[in-house]
Amino acid sequence: MTEPIASALPTPPPGSDEVAELTDRWHRALAEVENTRKAADRDTAALLQSERLAVSAAWLPVLDHLDLALRHADADPQSIVAGVQQVREQAVRILSQLGFEPIDTPGVPFDPQRHEAAEAVRDTSAEPGTVVRVLRPGFAGGDRLLRPAVVVVNALPELPRDTTAGTGDDARRDGEADGG
Repeated sequence: MTEPIASALPTPPPGSDEVAELTDRWHRALAEVENTRKAADRDTAALLQSERLAVSAAWLPVLDHLDLALRHADADPQSIVAGVQQVREQAVRILSQLGFEPIDTPGVPFDPQRHEAAEAVRDTSAEPGTVVRVLRPGFAGGDRLLRPAVVVVNALPELPRDTTAGTGDDARRDGEADGG
């Protein structure tokens, strides 16, 4: 049989210099682990703050363009609409740069992981179970969903109803077949 390793090692007597040194080294190792954890927490907080600043800075031009559009609110309505469309395109580009692409394509099969159905309609020009119209685009990046698209879905065809169901005729026929 093999003896446990710990019992094979000599144990220093309590209060010896060796015990004091090991205890001191143990306390230093604990302090080093705690300092490393605190440094990692500081680094994480700094990284989060840096990312918040970068994302916020990316949105400042959008805010500037909206302010510009508001200052010219009494101008030609078509130019205001064109300006707002450009600001929207700029916002979509920023989301794309952050890794989020729009979910806004009609005609695709309804996907409950990416779409939220607001309404179901019957549209003979579209396949059943497909997105007919996008009410509010969603955004996704890879397998991460920022927001689902709110859509109108072409309803699935209704199944034909059994006109004899519930009349009792089946129960009578079944009873007759059983000899009852």
